[in-house]
Amino acid sequence: MSYFPEIQTIQYDGPQSRNPLAFRWYNPSELIEGKSMKEHLRFSIVYWHTMRGTGSDPFGPGTAIRPWDDGSNSLENALRRVEVAFEIFQKLDAPYYAFHDRDVSPEGGSLRETNANFDRISSSLKEHQDKTGVKLLWGTANMFSHPRFMHGAATTCNADVFAFAAAQVKKCLEVTQMLGGENYVFWGGREGYQCLYNTDMKRELDHLAKFFHMAVDYAKKIGFQGPFLIEPKPKEPTKHQYDSDAAACLNFLRSYDLMPYFKLNLETNHATLAGHTMMHELDYAGMQGALGSIDANTGDLLLGWDTDQFPTDYYLTAQCMLAILKHGGLKTGGVNFDAKVRRESFEPIDLFHAHVGGMDAFARGLRIAADIRREGVIDQFVKSRYRSWDSGIGAEIEAGKQNFESLEAYMLEKGEANANESGRQEMLENIFNRYI
Repeated sequence: MSYFPEIQTIQYDGPQSRNPLAFRWYNPSELIEGKSMKEHLRFSIVYWHTMRGTGSDPFGPGTAIRPWDDGSNSLENALRRVEVAFEIFQKLDAPYYAFHDRDVSPEGGSLRETNANFDRISSSLKEHQDKTGVKLLWGTANMFSHPRFMHGAATTCNADVFAFAAAQVKKCLEVTQMLGGENYVFWGGREGYQCLYNTDMKRELDHLAKFFHMAVDYAKKIGFQGPFLIEPKPKEPTKHQYDSDAAACLNFLRSYDLMPYFKLNLETNHATLAGHTMMHELDYAGMQGALGSIDANTGDLLLGWDTDQFPTDYYLTAQCMLAILKHGGLKTGGVNFDAKVRRESFEPIDLFHAHVGGMDAFARGLRIAADIRREGVIDQFVKSRYRSWDSGIGAEIEAGKQNFESLEAYMLEKGEANANESGRQEMLENIFNRYI
């Protein structure tokens, strides 16, 4: 049966279209820099917000009208959600989806019962993947919602909880591999602390590294080929998250010899909370070979928390795609819509309007970024700005042929540095605006 009989598969109509359920900018087969838009963007729909979001907030219960969901935590309801989800994926022409284990499958009275539930649901997911061609971008384990994780999962003070988390990730890794997942994500959830008076930070970080090494070892054992991804976030739910931003994550990975196995899954809303732009986080990860995937959303700059809004700002998406193209694309990653409709947008059709807008925004951003790269004005300015490093004393410094003593002698003879030139920020911002 169809749960959305009134909605046809979303088509590309072009920039002049006034159809709110058509793509104006996303043309999947159109080639940009030698690859199709579909290959560049690798759109993914998340299971948690799309299928499990209710519109609840700290001040009231959910508002969402979901005719297919009876509100129970039964297997029957979970199986029905799978049918609905894949109809949404297909009608949006999204090639991928992503899930937490507890999004798709109910927790049972014991770990054994929970695993049995997951097996039943994952079998249905596999059937629907085979039937539709929609693939799994990544899986991850929810180790933050259940009260057992109040002190964290891999960083908990309770060794039994650590063991439970390990068992949960083991199972989720197995299911992710069985479903052909191309990555596996760790979102730190409660991996952090509220108060140092009761926290042994070094011990917790050592335990987190040990947990990740166990995951790496088990992935090798079962033949899981995809990269692990860490998703940086500075706060919420803990005050001090250990994975606060790209720099903190990469420092941690290097310190514990985990860099060969991990990349980053970056999110705009998290970058904002960390005091960065998404472009900064993407460039920082990309220049160190650690750009894995992105969660495509945005926050409200007037609100200081993780609002997970759908991206509609062409400036944001163009900046994202400029950084992504610069570093060679997302490879096994994708543009994953970790975004939710607003509490007031409570009808099922709003899910389609939201995703169409987000997909179009990133497609427009891809087009803008490709235009900027093709003309090369900004790249040429940057190259010229650093030209003093391409020859002479600059080239010798970069080649390691100079030291403090030799540089002192150089400046004593020269007397003064060459005059600086303007950074032309305003001009470059105006040039960027030409492409929007």
